[in-house]
Amino acid sequence: MLKDGAVWALGAMSGTSLDGVDAAMLHTDGLRILDFGTCGYRAYSADERATLKAALGRWPGAGLDAALAVVQSAHAELLSQFPGAQIVGFHGQTLAHEPKGRGTHQLGDGAALAQRLNRPVVWDFRSADVGLGGEGAPLAPFFHWACARSIGATRPLCFLNLGGVGNLTWVDPSADRPEADGALLAFDTGPANAPINDLVAERLGLDCDRDGRLARRGQVEEGALELFLDEAFFRKMPPKSLDRDDFSLMMDLVRELSDADAAATMTGMAAAAVMQGMEHCPSPPDRVLVTGGGRKNPVMMRMLSAGLDCPVHPVEDVGLDGDMLEAQAFAYLAVRVARGLPTSAPGTTGVATPVGGGQISRPESVEP
Repeated sequence: MLKDGAVWALGAMSGTSLDGVDAAMLHTDGLRILDFGTCGYRAYSADERATLKAALGRWPGAGLDAALAVVQSAHAELLSQFPGAQIVGFHGQTLAHEPKGRGTHQLGDGAALAQRLNRPVVWDFRSADVGLGGEGAPLAPFFHWACARSIGATRPLCFLNLGGVGNLTWVDPSADRPEADGALLAFDTGPANAPINDLVAERLGLDCDRDGRLARRGQVEEGALELFLDEAFFRKMPPKSLDRDDFSLMMDLVRELSDADAAATMTGMAAAAVMQGMEHCPSPPDRVLVTGGGRKNPVMMRMLSAGLDCPVHPVEDVGLDGDMLEAQAFAYLAVRVARGLPTSAPGTTGVATPVGGGQISRPESVEP
């Protein structure tokens, strides 16, 4: 357990878009955000990305040595550049997520990383929540609550993360703690960047539809969009979560379309999923603040602005860093775990009661 008072924590995130590792420092006591620190990014090479992609959908067992080596080396290389960190939050790489079935699998060895960095490392954030009946995702909402309070929000608002999968957090900033009843509602909205990335990789050998250049030239195929929205996931009440590849049918729905129309249709699907999800908000949000790579896609942002009944802005408009918000979230959660505070609650993952996930590994040279 950390002593009372704020510490400098370092968080890391490697998302389902498989672009690389983000790392960010945060000064926090596990409740308040006191300051934002330095941040960094370590891109995966094409070979590393291919190794990780080949491991997607795999559960713990043999045959993951190459993928584990990529995760460990990339994180160690980046995180070793932050000597001021007093504790590290290490999410690992999600390979499979089936909360009502086999569980959840984030590839990574926090104990080995603690030895390498000579710092306490908090990791395996999701297993405890899933073990108690929760979805295990999303986990950033507690940090979104802290962000809402740090920017001085007084009315309910939403944070929308458009990474590989989209997830939405409705926040009531008047709540005095994130686990309070009614403070948060969070859930995955549907696929976001992951299927678009897969499409352009398969057809054009690109890693993403940068700036929406391809989608901008295409038209949304309404029939495909309607079939997509007919999926049972959209009729399910939150909290709810997705695996990266749960909507593999998207590729089939656009198979006969041109590259531009396929990209436009998939972008429209991601935006429409968010619009469907907004119907679950306890009250209309004052605004939607967008984080993750999707906020850099002007086509996606225009679709959201046209389809939602409130202003839609990138989080940079309120002084936050949309590239690093998830890494900062795991810095924040690491401190909460170390202090025995909850990291998820019924409104965020559907777990029966607020629970603190994560385990702490300490190097032999660091006292507990």
